[in-house]
Amino acid sequence: MRQDQYLVLYWKEGDNHHSARWRSENATPPPKRIRVIDDTMSADIAYRLACEGTALLWRGDFQNARQLLRALARRIDRKSTRPGSTMAETFHRYRQTQCQRARILGMVLIPFSGDYRIPLRRAPDVRQACLEVYGPGEEEFVMSLRELQGVIGVHEWRKNGIKIPALDGRIHPWYGVFPPIRSEYIDLVARAPSERKDIAFDIGTGTGVLAAVLARHGVRKVVATDIDERSVACARDNLARLGLQSQVDVMQTDLFPEGRAPLIVCNPPWIPARPTSPIEHAIFDPDSRMLKNFLAGAADHLEPQGEVWLVLSDLAERLGLRSREELNAWINAGNLTVLARDDIRPDHPRIKDPDDPLHMARKTEVTSLWRLGLRSNKIVTSEE
Repeated sequence: MRQDQYLVLYWKEGDNHHSARWRSENATPPPKRIRVIDDTMSADIAYRLACEGTALLWRGDFQNARQLLRALARRIDRKSTRPGSTMAETFHRYRQTQCQRARILGMVLIPFSGDYRIPLRRAPDVRQACLEVYGPGEEEFVMSLRELQGVIGVHEWRKNGIKIPALDGRIHPWYGVFPPIRSEYIDLVARAPSERKDIAFDIGTGTGVLAAVLARHGVRKVVATDIDERSVACARDNLARLGLQSQVDVMQTDLFPEGRAPLIVCNPPWIPARPTSPIEHAIFDPDSRMLKNFLAGAADHLEPQGEVWLVLSDLAERLGLRSREELNAWINAGNLTVLARDDIRPDHPRIKDPDDPLHMARKTEVTSLWRLGLRSNKIVTSEE
């Protein structure tokens, strides 16, 4: 379990003082001000209290708590993000608004018993969903209703899986592991040149979906890596479900395994900004650290005639957060050269939403598979 799950929440209920474990996957600290509320609380008052930093511990009907959360969301969403003078400024304002939204909605709290039962009227049975995320229950705790909704949603994904046409099968995401709901990067790898390879590295494997695609498309042995323990377990589970566990090794390490391979594949986070939750690490990469470290180290793990497949959206470029010149410079500095590039346009609901503050950037977004090879057999210095 994560350290933040052992923090303690204190509150007063009537004349009695109470405490319980505080659970937050985002490492959000326990709120200092708590008010116990029920169905008699109006949405307007709840919204004012939440905006002021007062957490609301729910004691009423569970379904009414969900209604309250929706009412708070409507009040927040009335204040749309003001466009900035540049796309980058608009993006930063948008992120600030989203963080504020998450903070306010996270103020509605739900109590739990030690075995993951919710002691509220009409509460759903969430024991299996919580067990999958947190392991065996130990004692009473409190967490935000918004986080619980995420746990329930991912439980359904994990149970039913997401259909992946390129695999003719399903991938089952775990909580905190980015789900393969955008298919363009999978399609790019699936349609890339399918020369049979003895071995390939899949860096930052997540659910294991790209490792599975490589294995199904002729790679005899795939070594998949991820720094996150939960991602490693998720990938192993998915590869076992697909019957590929003997063909793919999954290991927990930062970027590269030992040795070299004729093919190295990576779909890194594509936006250089700070993540605010575990799952956002698959999207947001502060200062493009993973991307830069991958490009700086790939040549040392690539066989002489091998290829690096970098799968990357250009949304950061369209938002003014990273330039194409910077990307090309990092490729060159890593002793790599561009052999070819395959582009595809994403097809997801946000590109069709004109009310999205980032609509202009999203509707022109392109995801590319960059095929890179060794530029030379010498070390390239900064002067060169």
